[in-house]
Amino acid sequence: MKVLVPVKRVIDYNVKVRVKPDQTGVDLANVKMSMNPFDEISVEEAVRLKEAGTATEIVVVSIGPQQAQETLRTALAMGADRGILIKTDAAAEPLAVAKLLAKVVADEKPDLVLAGKQAIDDDSNQTGQMLAALLDWPQGTFAYKLEKDGGALKVTREVDGGLQTVKLTLPAVVTVDLRLNEPRYASLPNIMKAKKKEIAEKSPADYGVDIAPRLSVVKVTEPPARGGGIKVEDVATLVSKLKSAGAI
Repeated sequence: MKVLVPVKRVIDYNVKVRVKPDQTGVDLANVKMSMNPFDEISVEEAVRLKEAGTATEIVVVSIGPQQAQETLRTALAMGADRGILIKTDAAAEPLAVAKLLAKVVADEKPDLVLAGKQAIDDDSNQTGQMLAALLDWPQGTFAYKLEKDGGALKVTREVDGGLQTVKLTLPAVVTVDLRLNEPRYASLPNIMKAKKKEIAEKSPADYGVDIAPRLSVVKVTEPPARGGGIKVEDVATLVSKLKSAGAI
């Protein structure tokens, strides 16, 4: 089974995000970047499938600037076999990403596309679903557990009421949730090996995809500062305060 894993370069989740003074977007100058946490989970799951003998090859693909090659190297150090960088300095919206991934799927012919459910920069949670629609493939979203079942894949999903298990006929698209696994740290020998692994560079034009934005950002603002709390003497005072504030 061949697995394709899209990975995205985003602001590190430990970094406090700053909004530009003109409110046109997020300030990326001198900010630490890393792999999207949900994508780390999808890479880890793909590597586990390979270690179990279920997957035979793992191809990682990223769409972004030249620096996104570092993100691919991280995935290769975790255990992926080779990478594809679709180089562009323009921000690609979910639909454009899905269209590019559909072209990559046509070239690579994977049996499974394993993606993070969303990126932590735009929180769109759209690319996996759009890709499945473009490919006309079965999809399993918010994966909590994956099990190979002959020529199919059992996906246990996190839903509002608990867990739901669906059976997908391969090829399929699966997006993963936080509780699927705990991503490994790449060892130093694997980091050194990753430097020798192949990363093919492409451009959106190579795939004939127009990534011109269809959305425009009107304004980006920081969330309002939280007000300070107060201490009360007893439960009766607490209830009275809540009533006066309209909380109950």
